[in-house]
Amino acid sequence: MRPIRCAVFGAGHFGRYHAQKYATTPGAELVAVVDADPVRAAALAAETGTHAETSLEAMIGRIDAASVAVPTHAHYDVATRLLDAGIHVLVEKPIAATLDQADALVALAQRRGVVLQVGHLQRFLLQRMEIQARVVRPLFIEALRIAPFKPRGTDVGVVLDLMIHDIDLILALVGEPVTDIDAVGAPVVTTSEDLVNARLKFANGCVASVTASRIGFKTERRLRIFQRASYLSVDLAARHLTEVSCDDRVPVPHDMPGADMAGIARAEHSYPDGDDLAAEIADFVRCVRDGAAPLVSGSDGRRALETAIRVTESLRANLRAAGIPDFSMRS
Repeated sequence: MRPIRCAVFGAGHFGRYHAQKYATTPGAELVAVVDADPVRAAALAAETGTHAETSLEAMIGRIDAASVAVPTHAHYDVATRLLDAGIHVLVEKPIAATLDQADALVALAQRRGVVLQVGHLQRFLLQRMEIQARVVRPLFIEALRIAPFKPRGTDVGVVLDLMIHDIDLILALVGEPVTDIDAVGAPVVTTSEDLVNARLKFANGCVASVTASRIGFKTERRLRIFQRASYLSVDLAARHLTEVSCDDRVPVPHDMPGADMAGIARAEHSYPDGDDLAAEIADFVRCVRDGAAPLVSGSDGRRALETAIRVTESLRANLRAAGIPDFSMRS
């Protein structure tokens, strides 16, 4: 069976990582790195042992699949041209800049019968940690994602830059529509929101509190999931899970406060380092080869984008209600 011929569009930060993974993924052949900047394309091509190109059209007929790792505002244009040519696409998150663009990409992939996968990388970490298998019907979820400031990624606000990771995870864990969103936040060092907290309410009664900041002094990525008779504390950065559950089989000392309550069982699980991007690329190549559905579909990416946009709209509405000028209009 011949390998899946692949290309990476965008030779920047994320494109470099994608190219590195394709170059070592079984069943994949990295045909080219494509970037409008010929110097940057050539440098990454030399690093990964492939060819450099500057034209998307030059790749038509030469590849089966591609990663789109260009800036968010260009996702739609590049992905549309690839999908329309019958090329399978893995597009970095967010899927597109607008919902109309996301809807058009999902519809086009369906019409052309090709895979459209969205790069919500944290899903593969949750899969590796077997979190979803432990979640039955969450009642309350708390997510915290803090990162030091980096100029890269500031073409969008912190909601689309960081919070959308946890939005996607929470949507997958709850599996119900979002009925209400209330968000607060502010710009601090850029002209977009840099710190945001959002409260999401779901149709089944679950509530999620999601906080994202890109002006922290250290990196934190945590999830706390509460459900009937159990609690999960997930440190995504350290890949550690604390699982607490009620267990009648666990004896409780009589002198312990609340001794008449059921016993509490606590388990700690640590997971070794893993390469989640390699898993994402391998999943994409497998779906292209076998015609399988990706772990994160275009529709999943569209739902995450819709929720992220609603968070931003709520934030800006609350700022206006407080008499604070809309920072989205700053020059």
